[in-house]
Amino acid sequence: MTDDRRKVIDSFLNNVEESRVPVAFWHHFVSFHDHYSGADEEIYRTVLREQKKFADEVKPDLLKIMSDGFFGHPSVCRKTIRTIEDLSELGPVGAEHPWITKQVEYVKEICDYCGNDVYKYYNIFSPLQYIRLRFEEYDEDFRKFVRLFHESPETMVKAAKCIAEDTKCLVRRLFEETSVDGIYYSVQCVQDKLMTHEGHRKLVEPLDLDVLQYINRFSDRTILHICGYGKYTNHLSWYKDYPVKAYNWAVYSEGIGLAEGKKLLNGKPVLGGFDNAEGSILYTGTEEELRAEIRRILDEAGTKGVAIGADCTISSEVTAERLELIRRLVSEYHKS
Repeated sequence: MTDDRRKVIDSFLNNVEESRVPVAFWHHFVSFHDHYSGADEEIYRTVLREQKKFADEVKPDLLKIMSDGFFGHPSVCRKTIRTIEDLSELGPVGAEHPWITKQVEYVKEICDYCGNDVYKYYNIFSPLQYIRLRFEEYDEDFRKFVRLFHESPETMVKAAKCIAEDTKCLVRRLFEETSVDGIYYSVQCVQDKLMTHEGHRKLVEPLDLDVLQYINRFSDRTILHICGYGKYTNHLSWYKDYPVKAYNWAVYSEGIGLAEGKKLLNGKPVLGGFDNAEGSILYTGTEEELRAEIRRILDEAGTKGVAIGADCTISSEVTAERLELIRRLVSEYHKS
């Protein structure tokens, strides 16, 4: 296959028909607990090495640079947050903090290594996501985020605003000091039925948009990841007017396929289609079963402004050969 990766992603982002549908998957390189250990030189080197290896072996049409090691904002990681009083102590760390400088160093090395033949996106979370993920992935407390949010929305928003300031510092330095093309921006609805659309617009959306609008000063290519998995679901329509170029969401958790989602999200480009859960076709399907699943997805969604991927990260056990098989089958569908 000729290296047309940048061309097909450019067409995808602009909702233009291309000679083939692009394919992009990604996976983590370290354990969940190590997602917060970027300051550990061994973890940092592991992620750097494995990201390069993935780029070499898979050659994805779009390279999502994983932010493993940097999931936790330093103010959320200094100690275990248990109370609203603890949460009120959060504050920004500034553009020269290692949490920012090491990410810039890492992204720069990956971008320089991969060159300009592929679109390179860096994974960044919304301010509230940095707090939630620390509570759930590292502390393994799956009720704390919603509990503290309801206890004092003002304190949660104030803490998130501090993180937003540092996130914008990171964004500025990434675009000024590296050749990254865009940001893959991860958001999620507050996982509580008491959170209405009005509450989302008042408390969550301003935080999301603060960073998104800042990103758009540097690049208009943002892909919004509406993070759903298992029992974590979202209201896709709440995001339809966010200022982003394309969308990725959990088709299977939300029960909304690419075709329906594309209509719901104002016809913008969409990425996904495959269930990333263990035991799904992505992992166990034969070549013919994969071909049939690709045909089903693309028959429904079409081939313009559509890229094949998964609901979220996939298992690292999926081989480069299997991902290349999927790309070949997608290419063959388009040619037919």
